[in-house]
Amino acid sequence: MSNATPRYVLGSMTDVAMVLRRLVRSGWRVHDGFAIPDPPWDVTGSRLVCSGRVGDRGSARLAVLAAARGAGVVAVADLATSLGQAFFADLARVGPVGTDPAADPAAGVRGPLLVPEQRALLERLAGGETIAAAAAAEFLSLRTANRRIAEAREILGVRTTREAVMAYLKLRSGEPPPPR
Repeated sequence: MSNATPRYVLGSMTDVAMVLRRLVRSGWRVHDGFAIPDPPWDVTGSRLVCSGRVGDRGSARLAVLAAARGAGVVAVADLATSLGQAFFADLARVGPVGTDPAADPAAGVRGPLLVPEQRALLERLAGGETIAAAAAAEFLSLRTANRRIAEAREILGVRTTREAVMAYLKLRSGEPPPPR
């Protein structure tokens, strides 16, 4: 397990328990729930990981806030719902998010980590659109689109946008991603 801040969105409390056990062995301190006491604002150095179920907007907001303050987050959420998808996308804006309890999100788990915005942009680029056209079609500013594509390149472990599109197409077709 790396020293990066862990962020997971999982499907069951069993998966959460497995990840938390691994984190505790790596020196992380577990906090039940997502509300962190106020002082200090930045809890990055405390190796604190918050865990719980995200079942409403309030718990989703608290979990994202905890991640923004530097805490790890291990949450149960239904990614088939709009709430789960929005929570995943918001958490992914803070940093890489894992959905596989057996994997470390900072260690190169790439496939499921692309957020819907990144997938939509890569899909449009694969169809031959320019980044500017893809951004406009997805109602994003060009700057935001470039940031999302840069994040996708990092997640996919590639250097260029062309390589990101090719890696995305392989993932979409079910081929395993190349090793880093």
